[in-house]
Amino acid sequence: VPVKIIPLGGLGEVGKNTTLYECQGDMILVDCGIVFPDSDMYGIDLVIPDFSYVVENKEHIKGVLITHGHEDHIGALPYLLKKVDLPIYATRLTIGLIKNKLEEHGLLRSTKLIEITPKRKIRLGCFTVEPIHVNHSIPDAVGFAIECPAGVILQTGDFKVDYTPISGGPTDLVTIGEYGKKGVLALLSDSTNSERPGFTSTELKVGQSFATLFQRAQKKRIIIATFASNVYRIQQIIDLAVAAGRKVAVSGRSMVNNTQMALELGYLHAPEGVLIDIEEINQYPPEKIVLVTTGSQGEPLSALARIANGEHRTIQMDEGDTVIVSATPVPGNEKAVTRVINSLAKIGADVYDKNRARVHVSGHAGAEELKLVLSIVQPKAFMPVHGEATHLRAHARLAEATGVPTDNVFICENGESLELTSQGVVRGETVQSGIVFVDGLSVGDTSQGVLDERNALGSQGFAAIAAAVSPKGKNVVGNVQIEMHGITGGDDDFLVREAQGTVKNALGRAMGKGGGQKEWKKAGRDALLSLLWERTKTRPMVIVNLLEV
Repeated sequence: VPVKIIPLGGLGEVGKNTTLYECQGDMILVDCGIVFPDSDMYGIDLVIPDFSYVVENKEHIKGVLITHGHEDHIGALPYLLKKVDLPIYATRLTIGLIKNKLEEHGLLRSTKLIEITPKRKIRLGCFTVEPIHVNHSIPDAVGFAIECPAGVILQTGDFKVDYTPISGGPTDLVTIGEYGKKGVLALLSDSTNSERPGFTSTELKVGQSFATLFQRAQKKRIIIATFASNVYRIQQIIDLAVAAGRKVAVSGRSMVNNTQMALELGYLHAPEGVLIDIEEINQYPPEKIVLVTTGSQGEPLSALARIANGEHRTIQMDEGDTVIVSATPVPGNEKAVTRVINSLAKIGADVYDKNRARVHVSGHAGAEELKLVLSIVQPKAFMPVHGEATHLRAHARLAEATGVPTDNVFICENGESLELTSQGVVRGETVQSGIVFVDGLSVGDTSQGVLDERNALGSQGFAAIAAAVSPKGKNVVGNVQIEMHGITGGDDDFLVREAQGTVKNALGRAMGKGGGQKEWKKAGRDALLSLLWERTKTRPMVIVNLLEV
């Protein structure tokens, strides 16, 4: 009996993690994530997977299994649930994070959320799934052992092997090893840090660095930016604040919502009176305050960015304040993070990021941890997931080094499928996949053509031609009006006058040859583009408006 593995996201990229499994007509989804837009995707808020294949097969899908609560694993759930009504299976904290997200989209009441726990198996059609506890940078992270008539598939989710975690115990290598002894048909494993040698550091290292920085801050305020979902980090901050006699305030909508939810569920613990409202911070001297905020990725509208720009309604940065950026920039966000750090430095803040102190450790396994899991599992087939192309290839080499036959190591792309049986693995059919842009309230309506136009506007500028024309007289009536924006020399009167004359002549010649507005507009556009290329070496977007009189 074959089982198909169909990745719809997460391959060749860090984000958008979504994998579909199909066996005997039953299907399950593992994760449903987003990826943040590249810098050239002007105006785009989020990028989600193309769910066309999921929607086509909605009657066969038994549920969505979530490994943990990060955006690249849960962020696309609202957009999927608007098209397909599916039950969601996740651990307790992950459900709390999903609830906050679904509430924003008005989907909470209509969605069935089922809490799962490690070692307690779930039956979904012909699939039996066992959640397996793993360490990550967020509590309640799990991998999945997926049993079906074809055999067992292990999907690790995002993980590392931390022998001294903040809470929850180390990654459950015992259960992973038991499945390895029974025989694993295929392993899908996190590739993010496959190029990094050795082991990923423990979270305790961050706590030690924070303690040093708290002592160094002395009489100054401490501001810490981190991911809103990093409950471990927030707990470390609260513990250090209590020891230093400081109050803790949180800023940023997602940070406030997630902190409140984690307190209610018991994942965060704070003595009475330690947590204060952001509006109260000015009632205390600087040495009594720790502010935990969003903005570790340099997001322009985040609390930290507004503080750096002097635009926050409550918080005014003072010279000497200690700022800790406790995160690694997501690929593509490096410039934005550097911009915020420089703005803070200009004010006089003492800024610490991962380059100055051990203020963040990765939640992903290094090469030695990946080899450890590969050696324990000894899968018949291996598919590296969750990573860019270089990460996937590096992980594939680790698999081969630990004994997985080269022919059974599959580096796939989104939409490609693997078909597995107890006899072997073959590549299957490719299904529709890709990316869908979320642009404000629009989902999937923004085309690549629209993005190309935005890129042209952003990089080359904009010019508009307006003219009155007489089809009967076959001539231009009066002067041609030209406006140029974002064009070098666009405000030069000589260039504008030259452009007006050039375009008027071109329009006159085109009208003399006959044709209609389409041909006349093209002639005017080509004439202006040719002149601007000659004078400025730019090719702006040109709009032509002709009024027939």
